[in-house]
Amino acid sequence: MRWPRRVVTPAEALKYIDAAGFCMLFPVTSVPLPSLYCAVTRRSPDAGVQFDRYFEMIWRWKDELPRRRRAFYAKYFRGRGTFISRRQLPYFLAMRDAAVASGDHYRFYRAGRIRDDARVIWGALEEYGPLATLELRHACKMDTTAGNVRFKRAMLDLQGMLVVSHFGAEQETRAWASGRFELTCRAFPEETAAAASITPEVARETVAAKFLEHHPGAPPAQLARLFGWSNDQAVAAYDHANTEVEKGRSPR
Repeated sequence: MRWPRRVVTPAEALKYIDAAGFCMLFPVTSVPLPSLYCAVTRRSPDAGVQFDRYFEMIWRWKDELPRRRRAFYAKYFRGRGTFISRRQLPYFLAMRDAAVASGDHYRFYRAGRIRDDARVIWGALEEYGPLATLELRHACKMDTTAGNVRFKRAMLDLQGMLVVSHFGAEQETRAWASGRFELTCRAFPEETAAAASITPEVARETVAAKFLEHHPGAPPAQLARLFGWSNDQAVAAYDHANTEVEKGRSPR
């Protein structure tokens, strides 16, 4: 996505995220999406990531923006850091059938949608509210090395389902600050409520239209790979998005 100037403030970062609809924190070769890192550094995605002042800026912003509820952030696409704008978030939640209530972990577990470890983490966040990584592991009795492996796997599952949002950071040790997490339905209640009235078909059409706005030549197969849709779902969303463009309607 072309951007007219270097992003240098959190407010400008938010404008970039809102314009993109959804983007990566850092460039990922297997994910054809823009990254905030490239918007800040003005470097090519192929140049690699450098640990410099620009890195430090966006590392703070990925904590600050979700904590202030300005944008959703979690490890989503390919389990890597992803921003989703508040405007697009209801469609992602509807697309993933994730417009949930805080107590829905038992329902998801009984339906086979999450493992028991994910159910335990979800339940801890429901009971205690936002928690930093070490606090959350302790609450879930996943303090050991083996427990940490289970914790990381379950957290990737919950973030991949958009059930859990990054929600700031907390200095739990002398090392890097730990990530802080909250249930998406509590961090973004308005977007969660809006998602409940959106069908998966409309959600896919809207998300596809936003992606094609910046990638007009992308084929349906690319949509299917990126969003995890079936071929039929990708073709239907692609056709609808192109029809809307031909009618002169912009994506949501």
